[in-house]
Amino acid sequence: MIVIITGGSRGIGKATALKFAEAGYHLILCSKSKEHLLTAQKEISSQFSTIQIDIFEADLSKKTETAKFTAFCLNLGTPDVLINNAGIYKPGNCFNEEDNQMEQMMDLNFYSAYHLTRALVPSMIEKKSGHIFNLCSIASLQAYEGGGSYSVSKFALNGFSQNLRHELKIFGIKVTAVFPGAVYTDTWGDYDNSSNRIMEAKDIAEMIFAATKLSKQAVVEEILIRPQLGDL
Repeated sequence: MIVIITGGSRGIGKATALKFAEAGYHLILCSKSKEHLLTAQKEISSQFSTIQIDIFEADLSKKTETAKFTAFCLNLGTPDVLINNAGIYKPGNCFNEEDNQMEQMMDLNFYSAYHLTRALVPSMIEKKSGHIFNLCSIASLQAYEGGGSYSVSKFALNGFSQNLRHELKIFGIKVTAVFPGAVYTDTWGDYDNSSNRIMEAKDIAEMIFAATKLSKQAVVEEILIRPQLGDL
C-alpha cells in the first residue's frame, strides 16, 4: 500500500506520515527542503524500521518539478492514497497585498495539487481504486480578515475537490476535502499552546487515516475539524 504526501516533512504532513507508517504503508514524501525530508525519514524509520520510505525534494509550485515528482512516484507504483498537503500561508488582503502574492498562493496551494493529481489519476483509474485528500483549510469556507490570496487559493482547492469527487466516483476513486482550523505546527513560531487552545497535527492525521478505513461503498466527502473553543 502506497501513500504519497506532499509537504510531508513537517506539521500535518509528517504527523500523517507517522500514522500511515504505523499501519505499514509505503511512504513517498515530498518537500522542497532536503534537510527536512531527511530528518523526517530518520525519525519515522527509527519508530517503524520495516517500512519503505522514499523522499523527493521538489518545489511543487513549479510545474516542471511537479512533473519530475510524478515520474518518481509512478516508477514506484500506483498510489493507494494521495494527500495534497503542500501549501504556504501569507497574510494579506486581496486589494492591497504585495504584488505577485496571489500567484505564489495559487501556484503552491492549488496548482501543485491540480497538476499532481491529474498526472496520477490515470493509473488510479486503471486500478479502479484510490483515495485523494486535499487539505483545503477552513479558509476555503468563508472570507476572513487577512485571508486574502491564501483564502482564494484554498477556495480553488475546495472547488477542485468537489469536481473531482463528482468526476471520479464512477471509477471507484474516493475524494475527501479536509478543512482544518488552527493547528499547532512550527509555522506558529513561539506561540504558547500550553493551554491547548489550538489543535495538534496528529488530530488531523487521525481523521485522515480513519477516512481510509471505510468499506469501498462509503466515502467521507468532507472533514471539518476545529479547536474545541472555536476559531481564533
